[in-house]
Order: sequence, then C-alpha cells, then structure tokens
Amino acid sequence: MCGIFGVYSYEKLNVAKKIYYGLFALQHRGQEGAGIATSDGKNIHYYKNIGLVTDVFKNEILQNLFGYIGIGHVRYSTTGGKAVENCQPFVVKSSFGNIAIAHNGDLVNSNELRRELEMKGHIFTSSTDSEVIAQLLVRELLKTSDKIEAIKNTLRKLVGAYSLLIMFNDSLIAVRDPWGFKPLCIGRDESNIYISSEDCALTTLDAEFIRDVEPGEIIEIKNGEMISHKLDYDVSEYNPVNANVPCIYNGATTCMFEYVYFARPDSTIDGVSVYKVRKRIGKILAKEHPVDADVVSPIPDSGVAFALGFSEESGIPYYEGLIKNRYVGRTFILPSQNERELAVRLKLSPVKSVLEGKRVVLVDDSIVRGTTSRRIVNMVRKAGAKEVHLRIGSPKIISPCYYGIDMATKKELIASNKTEKEIGKAIGVDSIGYLSLEGLVKAIGRKDLCLACVTGEYPTEVKFEKILGRE
Repeated sequence: MCGIFGVYSYEKLNVAKKIYYGLFALQHRGQEGAGIATSDGKNIHYYKNIGLVTDVFKNEILQNLFGYIGIGHVRYSTTGGKAVENCQPFVVKSSFGNIAIAHNGDLVNSNELRRELEMKGHIFTSSTDSEVIAQLLVRELLKTSDKIEAIKNTLRKLVGAYSLLIMFNDSLIAVRDPWGFKPLCIGRDESNIYISSEDCALTTLDAEFIRDVEPGEIIEIKNGEMISHKLDYDVSEYNPVNANVPCIYNGATTCMFEYVYFARPDSTIDGVSVYKVRKRIGKILAKEHPVDADVVSPIPDSGVAFALGFSEESGIPYYEGLIKNRYVGRTFILPSQNERELAVRLKLSPVKSVLEGKRVVLVDDSIVRGTTSRRIVNMVRKAGAKEVHLRIGSPKIISPCYYGIDMATKKELIASNKTEKEIGKAIGVDSIGYLSLEGLVKAIGRKDLCLACVTGEYPTEVKFEKILGRE
C-alpha cells in the first residue's frame, strides 16, 4: 500500500522534520523502508533506506535534508522486492531539472511500459513500477517544457492505482489516479501546505484538513499558491493496454480494504470515517452471523472496532482475550510467510483468565492465506477456550489484488477454492462467518468501491494473469 507525505512551506522553513513526523503517523501503511527528499528551490537532497522511520532517520540525517519543499514515503512492497534500491522517493535528472517522485499504488501495465522504455535505451536502477513512472515523466519532459502537460501525457499511459507526489525544483505536485483507488488529502497550517495519504498524519502535525484530492485531479503548489488541474481525457473511453477495449469505469473506485484494514481507524477517507465503518461492520456481522457465546474478543489491532460493534449489537461482553506486543508491526504486510508466522508468535499473547472455559467469538478484519488465523485459533484453544467462533469483517477474499495490496496468487487464497465450512475446518474453529458483500457496501456507505478481491471483477479490463503471472 505504502504511505506518502509532502510539505510545501510558505515561509521557506526546513520541512524535513515535518515529513519525518508525517511518515511516522503513516508507518502502518508500510514498514519495509522509508525515504525523504527535499528541495531548496534548486537542489534536491534525499536519503532512503530499509527499516522503520525511526531507524532510517536520525537527527544528523534530517539536518542534512534542508529544503522548504519535501516529499516522503514509507514502503510496502508489491511490485519490486525488499531492497534499498526499491525504496522511495526516486530522484531522476531531466532537462527540466531534478525530479523526485513518491508513489502509492500498483500499475497493472508496468511490465509492458518498462520493456518499451528499455527498448528505447532507458536504464533502470530498481525493479519497481514507481521508477517506470519517473522514467516516463522524464521522457515526456523532453517533448514539452510544460510540466503539467508532461504529467498528463505520462498519466495517459498508466493503468492501475497511483497516488503520486512529484517534486520539481520549486514546486510540489500531487496526483490521484482517475479511479481514485488510493486516498490522498490536503491540509494546511499557518506556514505549510500538506499532502498526505491519510488525514491522521495531518492531525499529528496539528494541521487543518482542507479536502481530499479528487480522482483524476492534479494539485500544483508553487509560489505559495495551490492550483487544481483535471485530466483532460475520459478513462471510460481510453485504455492504454488495448485501445479497442474500454475500461470498466463507473466513477471512483476507492479500495474497500482501506476501510476494512489498511487505514488507521482515526482517519477519514473521502468523507467517510474509518472507525465508524468498522463499528458498523461489527454490528452487521452480529446480525448476519449470530452465535451463543460468553466473550467477544478482537484480534488486535484491526479487529478492535469490529469487535466493539459486534459486542454492542449481540449483547455479548467485550473482553481483550489477546494482548498485542506494541513493538511488533503488522504481520499481513510482512514480505515472507516465515516472517509473518514468527511475527504472530511475537505479536500476540492470550489472556488465560479471559479465555479459559469460555465460548469465545474472535473478530478479525479478513482472512487471506489462513495461516495466521489458524495459529491464533490454536493459541486461544491452548489458553483453555471451550469453543472458538470466528467472525470476519469482510467478504471472502477470492481474487488477488493488482492495485497495491500483496494478496498472493489465487491458489494461495484460502477462500478461492474452499467453502466457509471447509475454511472453518482448516482453521480449526467451531463456526465461521464472513460479512456479506451487501453488508460491506452498507457499512461503508458508498457504492463507488473497488471490490475486485472479493468479487473477481476488476475496474480496469486488463489480462492480469498474462501481465503479472498471478494465476
């Protein structure tokens, strides 16, 4: 998923520490690497490395990143592996000057675009689709000195998810793709304009939320002014992969997983409170899959709001049956299965006094591969639970995501070829209940969602398996 954060200072103050705190607030969106690039109006200074924000940046490094414009990135790998070369922002040279780019999302046509550029002599230093965007932009800048026109021409070639921060020498530009897959918002205080993946980072910096960047919008910030540009083509009639095949497009298609899992619960995305969505999901789950039990317990942290809603609706008392080690990050977004399994054991500890002899309802956001859920259920049974019932705050995940969430191949998804009863048996629970698709849409309160991972119907008509080999 990744997180991006940008700052433009009216008063030309150093913004490196502002970006540092913004990235810290977005750490939940990526834990593999972090980077910051700043500009003093002429020169770009940058540093990036593998690790958490607090590990990558020390005071002496931040002091060397002087500039009144800056962008930052926390990395969660989908296209491109875990290597420092794949950390962002990417900094490239052009006849227009130095350019830095930070990208949240995933392109479905990046392999073709990369091959085309390589045939034209471009050399890549990383394996990510984000560098593909940077190289395309440099090429477009050779054709026109108008940077906004160059960006528009670049975006015409892209299919997939991309929220972008682009820093030219003296300007900061924010872009949200025409489908609106990934969130992006604008904030302000008396000295700065902020662009952030989520508004929780604005709250951290005591900045005022202004609005969300609209799907298909380009925000240009220069000389203290903010100018909005719109893409001048209709994506419903334009598909760079196959010009004869129109995109399946009915307006914005924001990723439903932002509301279910990825975003922080205190964030608001496109005017919808993530916390309220998750509580509504819990209430709907209790109605759709009632159960006789003694205890409702979340699988922390993402399951907390779901479990609260389930408890309120069902009348079953809420308890914390599992305690999280706060120094272990998110297990789902770790890059390998071995790391995920080790992290589960480090991350959670059962509370025997809560679980022993009880009929327990565990509430979680989703099941992807099923291995983490099985280990947690075993942990709860070993603590003495008499029954274990699992309730899931999303529909069954049956198809891979090609827009920025590493949801494995179709054959690795436990729900792609198993019934609910078979899944429950594989995980080791007495019963299992998934949120219905109708319940999900009702809880979020908007129909313009990307639901591809739970329906198998993708908002861009592309031969995904052929392009990415995720069969």
